[in-house]
Amino acid sequence: MTVPNAFPEIEPILSTTMADVVEEKLRTYFRDKGFSPGDALPKEVELAEALQVSRNVVREALSRLRMLGMIETKKRRGMILAEPDVLSGLERLLDPQLLGKGVMKQLFELRLVLEIGMGDLLFLRRKETDLQILQQIVEDELKAASHAERVECDIRFHSTLYRMTGNETLRRFQKLLVPMFQYIIENEAGPDGQTAVGAVSHAGLLAILRHGDPTSFREAMKKHLDPHFLFL
Repeated sequence: MTVPNAFPEIEPILSTTMADVVEEKLRTYFRDKGFSPGDALPKEVELAEALQVSRNVVREALSRLRMLGMIETKKRRGMILAEPDVLSGLERLLDPQLLGKGVMKQLFELRLVLEIGMGDLLFLRRKETDLQILQQIVEDELKAASHAERVECDIRFHSTLYRMTGNETLRRFQKLLVPMFQYIIENEAGPDGQTAVGAVSHAGLLAILRHGDPTSFREAMKKHLDPHFLFL
């Protein structure tokens, strides 16, 4: 039974450990003092003395920050502030076997939003060599003899688009989502094993990349992905 709070303006005390408190204090300290990636950090014993806690507590807090990629240890330099890899944690967690259908569906929706919005980057950084790669994929798709081969071409085409943006974080994120694509495609398939095709094909998207503009590409990509939106 939940007891009503007679004084809602008073925030309740949350259950935290000493390591939780030290971790947060260290984050605040690094930020407020303007530390940048590569800067040397105070030694463990110095932090323990400044915070007036045991070295074991500081060690646990630092271990958490190290797991997040925020700090690392270098020979002859000691502990330094690192630039976290924002996707490293996701790479370990995004396993279709570990995620529920609701999360898988939301990740797929995120993929749809990203692809509709990538037009500006594509037109800013498109290269003829990349367009030729897309052309080859379109030709391979026309010759595909099975649904599995067409799905493979679909993944290759869209993966190439992500790479063409020149945004490494976006490309890596798309790579993480590939298993989600396959899961959704399998669930969208009809009794004959086929999936619905959008009003704009990959060939149509390629033509717009060659001769269109970001606005027309966004509109075309939305039409290309419409069957997925209908499935949602």
